[in-house]
Amino acid sequence: ITGLTSRFDDFPVHKLCYHHSSTTAQELRLCIENREEVEESLVDEFGMTPFHVLFSTAEPSGEVLEVLVDNFPYHILGWKDANGKLAMEYLMNNWTPENKTLLQRALQYWMLDPLVRWGAPSWMNAMQNKVQAILGEDNMERRSNLFNEAHSAFAKYETVAAASILEMALWKGKIEYGSSNNGVQRQTVDREGCRCVCGSIVVIPQVIQFLGFAGSDPTRHY
Repeated sequence: ITGLTSRFDDFPVHKLCYHHSSTTAQELRLCIENREEVEESLVDEFGMTPFHVLFSTAEPSGEVLEVLVDNFPYHILGWKDANGKLAMEYLMNNWTPENKTLLQRALQYWMLDPLVRWGAPSWMNAMQNKVQAILGEDNMERRSNLFNEAHSAFAKYETVAAASILEMALWKGKIEYGSSNNGVQRQTVDREGCRCVCGSIVVIPQVIQFLGFAGSDPTRHY
């Protein structure tokens, strides 16, 4: 009981999200701006982020949600709490017209906006269809299954995007240092040649296994 009554003592952002009915957007913004070591204060004793706390309340505030998406990176919505639940699972289990609107906003921020930034129209179209299917499903079990499918698809898109960025970094490094391994004896090589010998074929598979994409070739998803 003591743990429950004092759970927000070191987490003022969580506390404001929990008491969102009496929290103003400006108050929450100032609280976030004044927090030191924000990364360490994103998860409370129950493994819950501010999104978890907000979405687990009876009537989550859209205004508070907008402040959160303006101040925290999208990937936080992919974190699970101590019960193994994502923040949006709480929202989907309390299915009301208002929460449906909040879910649409959260999914837009988490799964659609990044695809726009990455310039991946085919992924974007596929994910939009998945999101619409989730929002249009009133059966809780089927809605949960659709959400899990969308989450899995987005995780793969993220991994492919990460692999692409890593390959470009390795490629750029090889161009800058020529064909020399130590950067001392620089040689003139063509850009395509640098891509072939930048080491991505060795490095990327080793990194991908830590991103939950082991056993697959990320380049097949382009």
